[in-house]
Order: sequence, then C-alpha cells, then structure tokens
Amino acid sequence: MSSHRPRLGRRRIVILVVAGAVLGTAGALATTLGSGGGSTPTAASTPTTAPLSSSQIPAPSGTGALRSPSPRSFPKASGTASPAGNAAPSCTSPAACGYPDAASTGPRTASFSAHSGNISIRDNGTTISGWNLTGSLDIYADNVTIVDSKITSTNWWGVNLRPGHTGLRILHTFITGVPGKGPDNGGEDYALSNMSDGSVEVGWSNMSVFGNTVSTGHGYIHDNYVHDLVPFINHSGYYQHTDAVISDGGDTGGLRIEHNTLLNPIDATHGASAAIGLFPNTGLITDVTVKNNWIAGGAYALYGGGPGAARVVVSGNVFSDEYWPECGFYGAIAHWNATGSGNVWSDNAFRNGQAVIPAT
Repeated sequence: MSSHRPRLGRRRIVILVVAGAVLGTAGALATTLGSGGGSTPTAASTPTTAPLSSSQIPAPSGTGALRSPSPRSFPKASGTASPAGNAAPSCTSPAACGYPDAASTGPRTASFSAHSGNISIRDNGTTISGWNLTGSLDIYADNVTIVDSKITSTNWWGVNLRPGHTGLRILHTFITGVPGKGPDNGGEDYALSNMSDGSVEVGWSNMSVFGNTVSTGHGYIHDNYVHDLVPFINHSGYYQHTDAVISDGGDTGGLRIEHNTLLNPIDATHGASAAIGLFPNTGLITDVTVKNNWIAGGAYALYGGGPGAARVVVSGNVFSDEYWPECGFYGAIAHWNATGSGNVWSDNAFRNGQAVIPAT
C-alpha cells in the first residue's frame, strides 16, 4: 500500500481531460480532450518500468546535454572509513560536495506556457512539458510524465497520484506552494502525494514550502533539492509535522532515496519531524535504501523505521550541521532497528567526517 492517504478537504477542482500526448508550450488546451469524458477510466495493467536514464528524459529544444544523475567523487576525510562516500571536512554546502541545489535542479528551459487551475489528468501516456502551472495536478492515469515545468500550488498537493495508477515521473520540475494560501488553515502538505501502489520516479526537481514534501512508500527519489519547508498550524490547532521525505510504512514496493539534498530547517517547537521520516504508522517499514544523500534538520534528521523494520539500508550519507549541531534538533538518527533482518548502517558521517553512530 502507499505511504499516505491525503486528507481531502473541500476544494474547487477545474477538470481538464488531457489526451495522451506531449502537452508543451505550443497551443492552448481545450477544456475536454481525449476519450475520458469526465469519468475515471479503468486502470491499465501495471507495467514493470525502470527509471528513465538521462538519455531517455525528454529535453526541451535548444538545450545541451542532460545533467548526469551520478554523484561526483570527492576526497574522503582522514581518520574514518569511507565517510559518507563524498564527505570531506572542506565541504561548506551541498553543491560544494556535489549534491543537488537550485542550480542543478528544476526546469532546463526558460520558455513556458501558462496554465491555471487544479487539473485532473485522465489519459494514459500524457507528457506535460514546459508548463508554468498556477494550480495542481491530480493524476488518474498511467505513465504520466511531468518534465521541465513549474507548479505553484495552493491545493493540498502539487502533484497527486490516485489509487490504481502507475508510472508517474516528475523530472526537472519546480514545485512550490504559497504560504498562507493552503486549505489547511493556511498550510501546504505535499509536493508529491502518492496514493497508489504503482511506480513513481522523482528526479532533478526543486521542491519547497510543502510540509510533507515527498510522501510515498515506494519509488525512486533521486537528485532532488528539497528546502525551505514552512511551518503552519493545521485544523487541529497544532503545528503540522514536516518532513522532506516521508513514508508511513506498510509498503512492499521498495523505496530508493538516493543522491538528494533534503533540508528541514524548522525547529521542533514548530512541527519539525525529519529530513527523512520512515514511520511505521500504517505498517512496517521494509525494503528502503537511503544512499548518498545530504540531509539536515528535523527533530531527528532520520527516523529509521523502528521495531519490525527490515531490509533498510542507510549508507554513504552526509549528516549536515547547518541548522543544528547534531544535524537534527535532537540528534541525527532515531528508532534505528539494528537487529532487523537485512538492515545495514554504513559509511554515514557528519560534515566534518566524523562517523554517525545510531544509539543502541
């Protein structure tokens, strides 16, 4: 099952049924395209799909070579065994260590077509390219790709994948919310909400503001820059818990979180949970890889899944002190299950090269 079921408040939805074609900068959308007719189609059988390689990602015309998803190699700090893969005492920022930032993520084009509204996509194979959307995308279709686009949302989400659908890819895209404009008493919840059991890939994207920025229990989350989360008080009267990436467990599809910059600057008194939160709220945490990320902030920077977590591999990550001396407000890691079957903790270090050791 997916990691999180978003709370659906009252909202005004502008429905566009979009044909399975590239929807780019040329031409305006009609209000009804394709065969959807406003009804939700039966989902196609779930294909087995691999993440796009850099040579397969649709590129806007006039751009050069695509950015490589592979991290660069940097000197290792002395006195440690392979500290965080790329960590070195001289690292002053994520970019200085080869991790994503604003310059290496987001759209690769400056040419966009303007769109607005909370739009539903209902035709399989749709590619959205070069959009500047003031609104949100609700995906009721398989194999949808969002690439080289901007999304500014005042809805619960920037992009939401509905149950029964698969193959969503969000690549080289900028997703943000507007503080004070969200439906939950002026807050924002998900840049990506995955309500489905199907595959999801998010790569080379710049995401900010949303409280639980990437909410999924499975998929491939790589080469992204998540930053500037904003605290807000929800309908219950408490601060919304915030996480750069969150999984609520109960998912067997496998989750890979690799080579991202994941920053949660909010302090614990204003709702911070984690930079990466693996929480067994709806089931056990299993089959998760957290590899070669730059992470900072949260109450604890990483919540490791707790009792019952299995096949969780955390390796080669930099735990940065840019917000708090021990990376998170209270520390770097909590609820790590060292005895869980297949769990591995290796080569994780603070920015100065000192090894990060989970409490036992």
